[in-house]
Amino acid sequence: MQVEIRNIKKYFGPVRANDGISLVMEAGKIYGLLGENGAGKSTLMKILSGFQPADSGEVYLDNQRRDFTSPADALMHGVGMLYQDPLDFPPFGIIDNYLLGRDRNVRLDYKRTTSELQEISSRYDFEVDLQEYIDILSMGERQQLELIRLLAGGANVLILDEPTTGISAEQKEKLFDSMRKLAHEEGKTLILVSHKLDEVQALCDNAFVLRKGKFVGEANIPCPNETLVEMMFGQIPARTQRPSFELGEPVLELHNVSVSTYRLNVKDINLSVRKGEIFGLAGLEGSGQRLIMQTCVGLKESNMGQVLVNNQDVTGWSYHRMQAEEVAYVAAGRLEEGLVAGLTITEHMILAQPEHTFLIDWSNSKKLTSERIEQYQIVGDVDTLADELSGGNQQRLLFALLNSPLKLLLMEHPTRGLDVRSTNWIWELLYKRRNDGTAIVFISADLDEIIERSDRIAVFSGGVMSRIIDAKDTTVDELGHLIGGQI
Repeated sequence: MQVEIRNIKKYFGPVRANDGISLVMEAGKIYGLLGENGAGKSTLMKILSGFQPADSGEVYLDNQRRDFTSPADALMHGVGMLYQDPLDFPPFGIIDNYLLGRDRNVRLDYKRTTSELQEISSRYDFEVDLQEYIDILSMGERQQLELIRLLAGGANVLILDEPTTGISAEQKEKLFDSMRKLAHEEGKTLILVSHKLDEVQALCDNAFVLRKGKFVGEANIPCPNETLVEMMFGQIPARTQRPSFELGEPVLELHNVSVSTYRLNVKDINLSVRKGEIFGLAGLEGSGQRLIMQTCVGLKESNMGQVLVNNQDVTGWSYHRMQAEEVAYVAAGRLEEGLVAGLTITEHMILAQPEHTFLIDWSNSKKLTSERIEQYQIVGDVDTLADELSGGNQQRLLFALLNSPLKLLLMEHPTRGLDVRSTNWIWELLYKRRNDGTAIVFISADLDEIIERSDRIAVFSGGVMSRIIDAKDTTVDELGHLIGGQI
């Protein structure tokens, strides 16, 4: 299906998210859509998929104009989008989630639905346990279910927004094989929104580049990465280097900590993170590293063992109590766990303050918010809703909400979905906190980032933690073997 976007404009107050963008995409190809955070990529794709209307401009499918009123309307005409955060209902089971998007009858046909799910899963080599609930699936499994639902709904144009964030290398390869089959064998039009140039080079036929809401050029793939980077930023950004730092006394200590869930038991975790240290946790999603991190901040209760912060036993403390002890946590789910849809940046800033009064000083709150917006380079204003921000700007807001000083900062995927310039900028902020003595623990699916940014690394595989290794003495291959279970 041919897709033509003509002069699309979308403004959010003073922010020109899309400023007259026109593109043409042919059937049977995979297109990369590139640009720095806030360039307008996700906004443009949400317009194409019916998630939000354009202020002006038109969308044509096979030379017929379409004006979508909703994602369901877009899917009826053959356009479906896989969002960064899957649009599902975690408390429900897989089949119920699938039916919510497919069957509007009073009596639901579970037998037909199960057969349909199994057929599509088999065709694209997806592995989905139909008896599971959404809230215990990995991000890759949730994406597979959403993709199955779009295909069953008749999608001939598939938009995938940062689909490899938080999924394993095996799941990524399976997803890419499916995308190639859908485009090159079945003639569908695929659009990949990504910051990862190596993925664009490996998968796409062409790439379109946006900058500050405008279309600035296109390139046939493969082409030099430097060409794409210069188109994205107007120049090639300098890469930051990890500064050296003299580590201090232990800040976080775990002694024989064990924690369990329905699917996983993590046992006998022992580690120590020192003042000013950056400690990386690697592993496939669902291997135990997130459970341990949440146990450290009081979001999960351990079965046994002891958690110490600055030699103080904090085992069993709540997260609010941990915050009072200058401990902070940045979750991977921006709108699911970190931010509140429907609240403005100012309202978030008020909620994040360590102390509250009965009456809110809105004038001072907006002044503080303006300072943080400028300091953290957030594309928005004091009254912008958190869910109106781009993914990269939501990530910046999460960091803007952190208080100072901090003894311990724990983060999941701190640069998830960020372009190279934003990634370097985030790490510059983290290095400043490190220089102030903050101990930093972070999870990342990017092994290059783990090695480049960490002092020491622990790898989790199936609930088992590897030996702790120095980042300067390891390689991506070694970490890959450890992730595979070769402890």
